[in-house]
Amino acid sequence: MSLAETELNIGGTSFKGVYIAILLSLATTLGGGVWTASSLYSRLTAVEAVEIPNIKPLEETVGLMQQQLESNDVSTLAAKLATLGTNIEVVVEQQDTMLEIQKQVYDLEKEVETMRTTVKTAELMTKDLEGLDTKLKTIDREIEDLWNGMDYLSNPLK
Repeated sequence: MSLAETELNIGGTSFKGVYIAILLSLATTLGGGVWTASSLYSRLTAVEAVEIPNIKPLEETVGLMQQQLESNDVSTLAAKLATLGTNIEVVVEQQDTMLEIQKQVYDLEKEVETMRTTVKTAELMTKDLEGLDTKLKTIDREIEDLWNGMDYLSNPLK
């Protein structure tokens, strides 16, 4: 049985097999088109049902941020940070120098304290020697007087 020999009688009208095949292919194509249109329509209504939030406040916030970035001159921030880094390095070097100077000052203070102790000791020694000077002068005068007395005794006429 071939398609050309097949025949269908519906309500007194006779349809040949080729027409049935053409009608069937047109019907399935139309059915597929209707299904695709229905699917597209349901997707479109789903998209339209989604509410898009108001982005006006976001636009204002972004605008404010841009304005603040421009007013704060963020573009020169890298140069300012580099300058700040250099300044910090200089401060660290100067701090090292200050620490060395502080150590030298500490050493000098120790030496000065040692010198003060030496001076105090010398002052105490010289204080004892002040009385010695008058005693030595007295002893010298007495020795001189004794010699003069001895000279007089040995030669009273002179």
